[in-house]
Amino acid sequence: MAGSNSKSIVWLSFLAFFSVLNETIFNVSLPDIATQFSIAPSSANWVNTSFILTFAIGTAVYGKLSDLYGTKKLLLFGLWIYGIGSFMGILFHLWYPGVLAARLIQGAGVSAVPALIMVIIARYIDAEHQGKAFGMVGSMVACGEGIGPVIGGGITEYLHWSMLFLLPMMTLLTIPFFMRMMPDETSKRGKTDIIGASLLSGGIVAFTLFTTAYHWGFLVVCVLLFTAFGLRIRHAEQPFIEPDLFGKRTFIVGVLTGSLLLGTVAGYVSMTPYLMKEVHQLPTSLIGIGVLFPGTVSVVLFGIVGGVLVDKLGTVFTMLLGLCMIGASFLAVSLFPDRTPWLVSGTMVLIFGGLSFVKTVISASVAGALGSEDSGSGMGLLNFACFLAEGIGVATVGGLLTKSWLAFPLLPTVTDVDAFHYSNLMLILIAALVMGGIGFLMQTASHTNRPK
Repeated sequence: MAGSNSKSIVWLSFLAFFSVLNETIFNVSLPDIATQFSIAPSSANWVNTSFILTFAIGTAVYGKLSDLYGTKKLLLFGLWIYGIGSFMGILFHLWYPGVLAARLIQGAGVSAVPALIMVIIARYIDAEHQGKAFGMVGSMVACGEGIGPVIGGGITEYLHWSMLFLLPMMTLLTIPFFMRMMPDETSKRGKTDIIGASLLSGGIVAFTLFTTAYHWGFLVVCVLLFTAFGLRIRHAEQPFIEPDLFGKRTFIVGVLTGSLLLGTVAGYVSMTPYLMKEVHQLPTSLIGIGVLFPGTVSVVLFGIVGGVLVDKLGTVFTMLLGLCMIGASFLAVSLFPDRTPWLVSGTMVLIFGGLSFVKTVISASVAGALGSEDSGSGMGLLNFACFLAEGIGVATVGGLLTKSWLAFPLLPTVTDVDAFHYSNLMLILIAALVMGGIGFLMQTASHTNRPK
C-alpha cells in the first residue's frame, strides 16, 4: 500500500466503522424481535449472543491463521462470509432459526477485521503514517460502537429491524480496494489446532446454552468438552492456546475477573431495552438515541481519562473508582427502575465510564503479568475471553428475564409491578460486580505483598 497511504487509511477506517457497527446495532431491536416471533427474551437475546460467540472464536482463529496464510486471503474470505451472512439475514428475516444462522455467519466473517486490521496497518502502511492510521481506525471503532444503537433504533422504529442486515454489506465495497492494493502473500507451512479450537468452541456454546435454558445436560457436555480441551492443549504440537499461560496466576485472575465484569455490564445493557419498553413504554428510536447513545459515546472520553489515572494513581485506585461508578449506577436502577427513564440514561454514562476504567486496568494488569515471549498470545486470550464473556452475559440475563421467581416485591422503593423483575435482577448483577472486584483486589494485594 506504499504510495497511497491516505486512501488506504480512509478505506481501513470505513471498514472498521461498518464492521464494529454490528456489535451494537441490534441491541435496541431485541424486544421488537421477541414480539415478532413471540419468543422470550432468553431466545431473542441469542440474536446478539450467537454473533458474539462466533465473533470471539473467529478473532482467535484468524489471528492464528494469519501467520500461515497471510492477511489478504483471510480478510477477503472474512468479508465475503460477512456479506453472505448479512444477505441471509434479509432473506430469512421471517424465520427465527434463519436469523440466528445469519448472525452466526456474520460473526464468523467479520471477526477477521479486528484480528487482521492492525496487522495490515503494521505491514502495509508507511511507518510515518501508522500513528495516523491507528488513531483513525480507533476513532471509527468508537464511533461505530456509539452510534450503533441510534441507527438501530431509528431503522427499527421507522422501517423494520431486518433492514439492519443491509448496513454490514457496505463492507463489501472495500473488497476491490484490498484486492488491488494488498500484495499476494505466500502461504507458509504449519499446523492449526482445529481439534482444540472445535473442543473449546463446543464447550463455550454448551455453557452458554446452560446459562439460557438451565438444562443440566448442557453443563455436563460443557465439562466434558473443556476437559478434553485441557488434555488436547497439553499434547498438541501447536496448541490452540498455550498451556503455560494457565500457570500464571496473576494473568488468569485478571482474565477471569475482567470477563466477569465485562459480561455483567454487557448483560445489563442487553436488559435495558426490555426495561424501557415494558416499564416506560419508550419507542425503539428513543431508547437508542436517548438512553444508550450517551453512555456509548462517553467511552471515548473516559477511555483517555482511565489511561491517565492508571499511570498517575495506579491500578487499584482506578479499578475501585470504576467499580464504584458501575455499582452506584446499578444500585440506583435497582432502587428506582420505575421512576423515570432518564435516570437510566444518566446512569448509563457512569456505567460505560466505569467500564472504560475497568477495561484499562485489566489490560494493564494482564500485560504486566506476561513476559515478552508470551505477550501476544496472552493479550489475544484476554480479548477472546472478554468477547465470550459479553456473549454469555447477554445470554444469562436473557434467561433470568424469563424466571418468574424474580418477579416479586423486594425493595420498598419499587411500586410498579412490571419493574419488580428488573429491580431484583439488578441485585444479582451487583453481586456479580462485587465478586469480580473482590477477586481482582485480592489478587492485587497478594501480588503486592509477595516477597521479592
